This record gives sequence, structure tokens and C-alpha cells, in this order.
Amino acid sequence: MIPWRIESNNTDSSPEFIAAYNLLIHLVHQTPNPDIFLPRLCQNVSQPITSSAHNSTSLALNVLATLFNTLSPNQESRYHVLLAILKIIRTHQSFDQLQPQLQNLDMWLETWEMEKEDQRKLYLAISEAAAGNGQEDQAYQYLLKALRTTQDGDDASSEEAKTLSVRALTTAFNDPLLYDFADLTNLDSVQALRKSEATWFELLEIFSTETLDDYADFQESNSDFVSSHGLNEEVLERKMRLLTLTSLAASASSTRQLPYAQIAKALRVPSEDVEMWVIDVIRAGLVEGKLSQSSQQFLIHRATYRVFGENQWREVASRLDLWKNSLTNVLRVIREQKESYVRDKEQELRDAEQATSGKGYRPGRQMRNAAPAAVEVE
Repeated sequence: MIPWRIESNNTDSSPEFIAAYNLLIHLVHQTPNPDIFLPRLCQNVSQPITSSAHNSTSLALNVLATLFNTLSPNQESRYHVLLAILKIIRTHQSFDQLQPQLQNLDMWLETWEMEKEDQRKLYLAISEAAAGNGQEDQAYQYLLKALRTTQDGDDASSEEAKTLSVRALTTAFNDPLLYDFADLTNLDSVQALRKSEATWFELLEIFSTETLDDYADFQESNSDFVSSHGLNEEVLERKMRLLTLTSLAASASSTRQLPYAQIAKALRVPSEDVEMWVIDVIRAGLVEGKLSQSSQQFLIHRATYRVFGENQWREVASRLDLWKNSLTNVLRVIREQKESYVRDKEQELRDAEQATSGKGYRPGRQMRNAAPAAVEVE
């Protein structure tokens, strides 16, 4: 069992308060059916602690953490204690007390064998606690986890799934650092918006695959949609420009070059602002490359595909074939070099053997190699 630890600042009343609740927790565990008393215990602890108002949150979390740790790891009551902890964390914006425990969450849910509806409730509580503490990325990730529990059958098209899907879309659109919408488009509940919330789904498709011109057409057809649904127009327009530039760079994979004029036209910006937008798209990690002021070109090294479809798979297959052919050629050259090396070594050995055998005594060979005897002439 992994214990839940809470940091607290002790006050004069803290030791008595914690000691009293530790005794109460012990007595509850001695009863035949502790689950009867746990909801009331959690409810009382969740109320403001007037004896130590400035340390109320830490005291309450300490008591609930003790209760959580003293329950059996597979006991379902731990789930309800965790919800009580999340309520306090959300109310008092102390999400930092929860973050170290989130790594254990999947293991806890698996141990408790929770229904998907209960899992969704827990994920949403964590998402709201994170959002209340300014942890927008964490809030979005746990909102997606909650949405994934609605993917079976009619749950994907339920009213709750629709509400959560729209909330997720709003969060994704307003996040200035989020450019990948694949996690959303892969959800059945989001796909169900195609019929129930067609305008939302159209906007999602634009941010997933289309360009700034398409977004401008959407704005013209739905003039008040963005402003009336809590969407940040400035953030949306900036993201759409960066995504449009990303698509331009990906489509220029053959030439690896984008003229400044083409970028300015697609982004609807003055030519003198092109370099600023290129720098922004590189900083966002969507494209890699360098600017050539002399040739007024953006030289592309790498570009992210916003949608990975059939054409992209063909390109991957083509590159893999090219890589395979290159490796085949490398292996052929290595094999030829190896064979040549072996032949050379074998020849060296033969030459060495012949040289060594020439130094030994062989009568026939010695007579042949001997100098001719002198002949006397009278």
C-alpha cells in the first residue's frame, strides 16, 4: 500500500485535533461495518475547522489521508475518501497536495474495479481541481480521460458526453500551446457532435485540417459564434495562422522551400511580418528550418503533418523503400569489401607459404637453383 503524505504546518490546536481524529478513525475501524460511519466522518472533516482557520485545509487533508491509508488497498471506500480529498483540494486550490499521488491513480482504479461512471466522476473532480489551481494542461488531460469513459454504446451520444465534449473543445481551442487535435477527433463522443453540434464540429475540422481562409469563411458564416461561446478570438486566429504555415511547409516537402510572398498571402499578413511568423512556428515546434533573407525563402528541414492520412502513409512507405534500398547498397558494398579482404588475406597466406617453403632443403630445387660449376679449359 502506497501511503498518502500531506505536508502541514502545526499550530497549537493541531496535535489535539489530529490525535482526536486518529482515535475516532481507530474506533470506526473496530465497528462491524465501518462503511456506515465513513461518509459522515468525511463530511465533518470537510467542513471549515474553526479552531485553526488558517491551517484548516492542511488539517483536514491530514485526517483524510490517514483515513485513506488505514483502509485496505482494495477497499472501495478509499474511492469515496479520495472524492472528499478532491473536494477540499478544489475548494482551497491546493492541487499541489494531490499531484504526487496521481501516478498511483490508474493502479487504484484497477484495484477498486470501479464502474466507468464512477471513474468519470473521479476524473472530472481531478480536472476541476487542476483548473481551479491554474493547471490547465492537467485539467485538459483528465477531461479527456473522463470523455474516454463515454465511448461505449449510447454513452457517446448522451447529453453528458455532449457537454463534456464541448467543454474539451473550448479548452483545446483557447489553449495557445495546443496544436494537435487528434486526441479529440478520435473520440466517439466528439464525432457524435457532427449531428448534435454541427457548428462545433465544423470548427474542429477547420483547426484539424484546414487553413486560415477556411477559418475566415467560417467566421463570416457564423459571425457571433466564437465570441458568444467563450472562445478567445485572438488566440484562435494566431493558432490558425501557425497551423496554416505548418500545412504550407508540409506540402512543400519536394522543394523544401517556401517563398516569403506565398507565406504572406496564405497568412494574410504584410511581407515584412513573414519572418516573425516563421520564427513563431519554429518556436511552437511545428516546423524546423531557416530563413534566407537573400533569396526571400524559408528553407524547410522538417514539418509536422496535421493529419496523417493515406497520402502521408504513401510518403512514409516511399521513404522506407528508399531507406531499404540504401541499406541494401551499403550491405552489398560491405559484402564485396569483405570478400575482397578475404581473398587478399588468402593470397597473402599462399605467398607466405611459398616464401617459407623456398628456404627449406629440396634436392631437386637446390640443384636447379645452384650456380653452375666452373669448367677448366686447357
